[in-house]
Amino acid sequence: MTERKPPGVPFESWVDHQISQAQGRGDFDRLPGAGRPLPRDLEEPYDELWWVKRKMAREGLSVLPPALALRKEAEDALDAAYAAPTERAVRKIITDVNVKIRDMLLKPPPGPPLGRRPYDVDEVVREWRERREGRRAADGSSGTGASDA
Repeated sequence: MTERKPPGVPFESWVDHQISQAQGRGDFDRLPGAGRPLPRDLEEPYDELWWVKRKMAREGLSVLPPALALRKEAEDALDAAYAAPTERAVRKIITDVNVKIRDMLLKPPPGPPLGRRPYDVDEVVREWRERREGRRAADGSSGTGASDA
């Protein structure tokens, strides 16, 4: 048990004395988490579900309503299509996500609306070609002298 603070001794000095005695006894040696950085969320307000959120982050899980998850998937699919190496890959990526969008439009789940229509595959392919040509022109104008013809 900790001794009481003697009268006339400033509180800070007494606490510092208690800490130095505990260090001398080795009370702080081999504590759990020793040598590891402090968590980044110490400044945030307390959240009762902190452990659920950490587990979900560790497991890579997400709890988005289906419509919002599909909206994000559609945006990612469009980015993937623009980065695809071939027109066939572009068409496959967009066709696959369009099937999901159409299915959700036919049978909307509870929650927020999807707010997205299926992509026009030909329009995405046209944009993919323009971007690809723009990259080729930029590469050709960089002084390499290479031709993709």
